[in-house]
Amino acid sequence: MKRLAIITTHPIQYNAPLFKLLTQRNNITIKVFYTWGKSVLENKYDPGFKKNIEWDIPLLDGYEYTFVENVATDKGSHHFKGIDNPTIVKEIGEWNADALLVFGWSFKSHLKILRHFKSRKRILFRGDSTLLDERKNFSLKKILRSFFLKWVYSYVDFALYTGTANKLYYQKFGLADRQLKFAPHAIENARFTSVKETDLRNQLGISQTDILFLFAGKIEAKKNPSILLEAFIEINKPEIYLLVVGNGEMEKQLKQKVQSLQPALQKRIIFKDFVNQMSMPTVYKSCDVFMLTSQGPGETWGLSVNEAMACGKPVLVSDKCGCAADLVNNGVNGYIFQSGNKEDLKKKMLLITANKNKLNEMGKQSLNIINEWNFDKVATAIEEAVQGVN
Repeated sequence: MKRLAIITTHPIQYNAPLFKLLTQRNNITIKVFYTWGKSVLENKYDPGFKKNIEWDIPLLDGYEYTFVENVATDKGSHHFKGIDNPTIVKEIGEWNADALLVFGWSFKSHLKILRHFKSRKRILFRGDSTLLDERKNFSLKKILRSFFLKWVYSYVDFALYTGTANKLYYQKFGLADRQLKFAPHAIENARFTSVKETDLRNQLGISQTDILFLFAGKIEAKKNPSILLEAFIEINKPEIYLLVVGNGEMEKQLKQKVQSLQPALQKRIIFKDFVNQMSMPTVYKSCDVFMLTSQGPGETWGLSVNEAMACGKPVLVSDKCGCAADLVNNGVNGYIFQSGNKEDLKKKMLLITANKNKLNEMGKQSLNIINEWNFDKVATAIEEAVQGVN
């Protein structure tokens, strides 16, 4: 059986189920090499949420893994030198891997692995970068960056692209179509789909005839929650509510703005602290429309959209979100609006809420679409790439 060494920085809730599934399918043998080191288990502080976060789903169950010693002074995935593993090449060699799957190149050890094992092992690569934030102007810096990225990806045999925007990125920086395998950005669909409706709306004082918009995630500039709040305030329809779930750098600013509003409008804007993974399906199930208003830079996908769709909800998504081109069909399961354009956002919010009954049909379409974006397809793409299947 072919052996695949998976190199990634730390355990996350979106990868652990995939690693477990690959192990269960037993078509290849895998071992995950976590390059941040064991200290990642002790560091629970999430700078995006501005608080300690400990995920309530198992991240290390059901697959083989090891934490590789990281000698970096400032450990972490926030900078290139934060991942420095002197023994990683030796450990991968001793495990006798036939192929490698590397998540991300922008770390000292990950780039070293790509360079060392080129032509020695089959190299698979996983990342979700896009060209969505790229400006159309020409500059020396942009030209040099293009040459550099083509050099980086010259060490890759197969890139597992997450969607349309990611595929265009790889094509621009030198990878041929024969080197690209579709491995969709996916979540545990069943964990979200199987949850029944809850009484959260009743707890929040929102009737079934009212319409509830949901924003859930880090309350940060990248996701541009302020444009959503401003659009909601200007629409000001008594039957429409807004629920903001999460924490972050802009939380205080948004709450202060709401406090300055008339009491009747204040009542229809609800803030809720960070909700962990096991409870998030009940939050999605309570809403009528999920919104991701990101302006970037760096909203390479937006897996919260997958989660909301798996809960059977329509979505309203910015065109700066990597998922927009693949997951949102205008007028069918939601709408895409122009990032930063408040008037377009308001127009789409009014359009999607014009008919409450149509929201239910849109939600069904979301579920149909997202069922095709699943971990089985990702696992198959990885297995085929490792085994040399075209």
